[in-house]
Amino acid sequence: MAFTTEYEFELPRGYVDENGTLHKRGVMRLATAADEILPMRDQRVQQNPGYLTIILLARVITKLGDLRAIDTRVIERLFTADLAFLQNFYRHINDIEPLKAHVMCPKCEHEHEVELPFLTETAVV
Repeated sequence: MAFTTEYEFELPRGYVDENGTLHKRGVMRLATAADEILPMRDQRVQQNPGYLTIILLARVITKLGDLRAIDTRVIERLFTADLAFLQNFYRHINDIEPLKAHVMCPKCEHEHEVELPFLTETAVV
């Protein structure tokens, strides 16, 4: 069994480039320690810690549609639904702990915790 380091995704809305072309399908690789540490030196992150997400995603997204390169400008122009999706996807593929939710059964009102599947994930072999 091979160790998977890249995962395909499909954005809920999609990135629209300067020519009006919609790009929805992409690939994200697992993050390295450098991916999380090096952006902390970036002036934009020091001025606005929220910018860390933009730089981090630009580093780990290796493909998005037919785009030649993914940089911070591409990530900045994503719709908020797509940014939230990618943040969740990043956490999902990089975290050892599965995502969990506290839920209540609508019939018996029993409360319990369940693992949340990430249904759009497809491993790249």
